[in-house]
Amino acid sequence: MQYTDEQIQKMIELKDSIIDKMTKHQEELDFLERNLEILDVILKGSSFTKASSLPKKEEPKQEIKIETKDEPESIPIKKNKDGEIIANAFVTPEQISIILSEGIGLTDEIPPLRSFFIERIIGEMKKTDSVDVKDGKIDESAVIDCVINKNGPSIREIIIKNYRQKERLDEIINTATWSLTRMLENSVK
Repeated sequence: MQYTDEQIQKMIELKDSIIDKMTKHQEELDFLERNLEILDVILKGSSFTKASSLPKKEEPKQEIKIETKDEPESIPIKKNKDGEIIANAFVTPEQISIILSEGIGLTDEIPPLRSFFIERIIGEMKKTDSVDVKDGKIDESAVIDCVINKNGPSIREIIIKNYRQKERLDEIINTATWSLTRMLENSVK
């Protein structure tokens, strides 16, 4: 069957329109998928249980212990998919030091380190601390801070000072795990 030039042009426009819509929907699906993964990590870290399965008397949630002895507690940070250790978090009451494993050549430019972990997670904690400083609840020297140490362009360690609260420790470890895993996936692409 022969098509006219006008029919062919309309088919090309239809094809382009379909591709555009597919791309937009794929971007939306990717966005939703990333947010679901973030929620999964946060919920797993907070020992999330369905409300229907909760006993009448709520049990205390499982938490990572903060040791007060001289040696920092070591928490392995593993890739979500295969369980490979990609970093170790060394926790003291004053700070969390996340040291990347040998051979993990990530730079601080790979998403979502800055956009999610530093700006969103640590940034929100800083905002809360700033309000607490204004209200006189904490001293300015107790505001949470994040420092990235590098070997050349590669991240060697991420230090979070003044996390102060157990809930913050849990959130930092969980979101660091998610962020580092995504960074590894993004660096392969």
